[in-house]
Amino acid sequence: MVLVVDDTPDNLLLMSGLLKEWYKIKVANQGEKALKIANGDPPPDLILLDIMMPGMDGYEVCRQLKAKARTRDIPVIFLTAKAEVEDEKRGLDLGAVDYITKPISPPIVLARVKTHLTLKATADFLRDKNDYLALEVARRTQEVMAIQDVTILAMASLAETRDSDTGNHIRRTQYYVKALAGHLREHPRFAGQLHDGVIEMLFKSAPLHDIGKVGIPDRILLKPGRFTSEEFEVMKTHTTLGRDAIAMAEERLGTRVDFLAMAKEIACSHQEKWDGSGYPEGLAGEAIPLSARLMAVADVYDALVSRRVYKPGMPHAQALAIMVEGRGSHFDPDILDAFVAIQDQFLQIAGRYADSDRDMQEKAAHLLQMIH
Repeated sequence: MVLVVDDTPDNLLLMSGLLKEWYKIKVANQGEKALKIANGDPPPDLILLDIMMPGMDGYEVCRQLKAKARTRDIPVIFLTAKAEVEDEKRGLDLGAVDYITKPISPPIVLARVKTHLTLKATADFLRDKNDYLALEVARRTQEVMAIQDVTILAMASLAETRDSDTGNHIRRTQYYVKALAGHLREHPRFAGQLHDGVIEMLFKSAPLHDIGKVGIPDRILLKPGRFTSEEFEVMKTHTTLGRDAIAMAEERLGTRVDFLAMAKEIACSHQEKWDGSGYPEGLAGEAIPLSARLMAVADVYDALVSRRVYKPGMPHAQALAIMVEGRGSHFDPDILDAFVAIQDQFLQIAGRYADSDRDMQEKAAHLLQMIH
């Protein structure tokens, strides 16, 4: 549909007669009416616009059309007696696609109308196609992300089925790490590292920190008492077993995946200590990956306050004192300070994902069954 805007009835009659054989025509004899039609449904495919009209002139009509998302893509051709170069430049600067001076040449008007309608149809097709492709990409990306999440949780749950004590440990540590990272994102040491994408990857990767436990023999993993020194050496290998399992999965994918790279860091290094006395590699200070330093705080806190089948959970205040004592030895000082600052969030997370009595009974029964 073509909208013709002109305050002179003869001009409206002339243009309607010229175009009606090929196009549906609407007319407006003033700017306000033209804007109303343009904002209607359906909007015109093209507007032929006079400049010199009483009240709102054509320049203002064009300006308002281009100012709104609904009408800015409608091509405007100025059709006017104003023939100065400055007038034409002003019209094109406002966003018009063409400028035809009166008296008109019918073949030229028809040719330009046809050209700009063709261009608009092509632009509309490409815009619709791009919108469709954008939606399709978003849909498929969401599917991939969902598959990633399910895969991670399945792998983490596999480790959890081997370890009868974990309960909701995986979920709690996931949210602890996210809370710590969110608090530290403005810290001078970490501001360049902890942006939204990294925090999302931390959240995705955290559940895999103990995946290596699938490789620990039951007689050690399920032992309710303290490990012997030999048993502890075997237990410590869950860090490298986890890293190697994730590396193997990444190799089979044939491409680097960012969240798996971070998962390898966490799995291998979350038992390292700030002073270098941890395992498996005895890394110290910032040689320990940031992801693993965050997990170390989350993992130790949860181990202290959580119930196990062989021990009650420690009160928060007592766990806090132990954590603070490890500042600068076990834990990165700034990360430990962040933990202290947001300890209320840790308490909320611990409460939200607490293991129920039924969970603990089931874990105890499972442990007894595995031992016997």
